[in-house]
Amino acid sequence: MTTLAQIRAGLPRYPIEVEFPDIERWKTGNTGIDYVHSFDSGIEGPHVAIMALTHGNEVSGAIAVDELLRRGIRPSRGKLTLAFGNVAAYHAFDPDDIDATRYLEEDMNRVWLPQRLQGPATTADLARAQQLRPLIDEVDWLLDIHSMHEHSAPLMMTGPLEKGLRLAAQLGTPEFVIADEGHQNGRRLRDFGGFGQPNSPKNALLIETGQHVLAVSRQIALDCVARFLLLAEVVEEAAVADLLQVAKPTRQRFLRVTEAIVADTLDFRFTQDFKGLETIPEAGTLIATDGERQIRTPYPNCVLIQPSIRHLGSGVTVVRLARELGEDEVPR
Repeated sequence: MTTLAQIRAGLPRYPIEVEFPDIERWKTGNTGIDYVHSFDSGIEGPHVAIMALTHGNEVSGAIAVDELLRRGIRPSRGKLTLAFGNVAAYHAFDPDDIDATRYLEEDMNRVWLPQRLQGPATTADLARAQQLRPLIDEVDWLLDIHSMHEHSAPLMMTGPLEKGLRLAAQLGTPEFVIADEGHQNGRRLRDFGGFGQPNSPKNALLIETGQHVLAVSRQIALDCVARFLLLAEVVEEAAVADLLQVAKPTRQRFLRVTEAIVADTLDFRFTQDFKGLETIPEAGTLIATDGERQIRTPYPNCVLIQPSIRHLGSGVTVVRLARELGEDEVPR
């Protein structure tokens, strides 16, 4: 029987092009929560949080938060929180298997349900989420920084709500904005509490900066963080202007996920070496097999979002299928 380790061994290996920051210096913060630093301007404004390392191997967020802390960035209004999430998984990072330390025991980005957060801490990852929860309950705007298994253009993941799409449009970057419902096997941080309620003023975005360890991911993370803080009007432009190193796209493309494909077996295989954002012109095109099950595109011009078999397992999404929204479907 094929194992997940054997599957990963046969997949492309990416060179590590970035330096992993030593975040131990940031362990003792000022919030009572390790690796969390919060600064209050004393002037009315939103509480804005930048979250890194929701997954332990997604280093671009750690680079961005480390950079803001080293610069001594402080809010000119409102409150700014800079946080490292699953630090235990980050400290366990293995350069010989960059996919192995996404988490330790369970995905920390699938536990954001009240019943999980209020229940017993059955894993180290859930325990860390429970530590972070009091902070998250206070946040008005959240940017959750992630990266991807495969080398693909950056994606802004807004969630299904119009307010998320609108915030992504206001930010104006990256080119591809993805509206989706989340995952079958749990709720993401981006959708927790007021972030996932249409009538709440709270809002959150999740940026996928690119492949985990490539230099372009670092650049995208720094640029997006700077733009997010400027949009929220919590920092002065001079403090982050030099981080704005990625040109805004002339036009953003908005896609809505219509279906998430979940693997049933470890025999899931794509028919091609898809990396993401491929547009399949014809409906009914075979894109993958899962044992004897065939996965075909349900409609013309179907776009593949984050195809990957690096984390096959029960309830794990291996690709999402999306259609591009028309101009009249995008909030402006």
